[in-house]
Amino acid sequence: MAYIPRTEFAQALSQVASERGIKPEVVLETIKSAIIAAYRRDAREQGKVISEEEEFDVEIDPQTGEARVFKGKGKKREDITPPGFGRIAAQTAKQVILQKIREAEKSAILEEYSERVGTLVSGLILRFDGQNVIVEIGKTEAIMPPEEQVRSEGYRPNQRMTFYIEKTKEDIKGQQIILSRASTGLVEALFRREVPEVSSGVVKIVAIAREPGTRTKMAVFSGQSGVDPVGSCVGQRGVRVQEVIEELNGEKIDIIQYSEDPVKFIGASLSPAEKLEIEVDKKKKVAKVTVPEDQLSLAIGKGGQNVRLAGKLTGYKIDIAGEGTTIIAETKAEKKETGKKAKKK
Repeated sequence: MAYIPRTEFAQALSQVASERGIKPEVVLETIKSAIIAAYRRDAREQGKVISEEEEFDVEIDPQTGEARVFKGKGKKREDITPPGFGRIAAQTAKQVILQKIREAEKSAILEEYSERVGTLVSGLILRFDGQNVIVEIGKTEAIMPPEEQVRSEGYRPNQRMTFYIEKTKEDIKGQQIILSRASTGLVEALFRREVPEVSSGVVKIVAIAREPGTRTKMAVFSGQSGVDPVGSCVGQRGVRVQEVIEELNGEKIDIIQYSEDPVKFIGASLSPAEKLEIEVDKKKKVAKVTVPEDQLSLAIGKGGQNVRLAGKLTGYKIDIAGEGTTIIAETKAEKKETGKKAKKK
């Protein structure tokens, strides 16, 4: 006969049942199976021959933790609880309960973070697993794979950072929480945190184009009279956007006002270049932009980055030419990475 003191067994069983949402019957059935397996293993170690066809049953008192092992079923059932088996049964029951508690806790944590996908979390870098960065977030660990990392950031153990919860996914290691520092979602979430007008929906982030670690362009819009969407995101003396820039380790951020007029939108997206002549083909999503000679380098940007990001942001293929010259730069439009076009009310 096995006995686990009520303070250990009943309370642990109650903890699993009431706090973790697992029915006591389910836990007890798991314990019974584990005790039968332990009995078979112990019997074989003592030289007994037990076939897989032999049926065994276990009775457990859910209040006291008393356990008995029986052979057969019905009227032919025989109590075969061996002397001294109580300790093995007790240890087995404890192990099963603790395992169930751990599984329930892990499941609850994963469920919590599944609901938090698309938000920010503070994390501490623990170690590296190949190219993956392992991050401690609260009571669990998460992964930041290579494609979600920013090369220029130089991650190191014991470094605390703000991460974007990109998604949860199932793999051979079980369900994993995936974090990101490269996602456009990180930029959007940081502005939600720093700008009340964005978190309340007064200012909408329509689209974001980003080359992580170097530069981001973000288009914003507000349908509410008297609200300056760009000014709201920048903040007095640039304090709001500066908070985001610091979180992104100095990444440059251009905030522009979205317009449903593609000429205005493309013109703003090519900022800081000015005095642009823009012709658009809405059906083909192509824009030809003529730029004064003194604005060419600004329009194109270092390594073509400015026009490349403008193309991503607007969804247009942008061809740039200097006044009186042939086309000297072009970008193929890419699908906008966040948001949908805001509609004026």
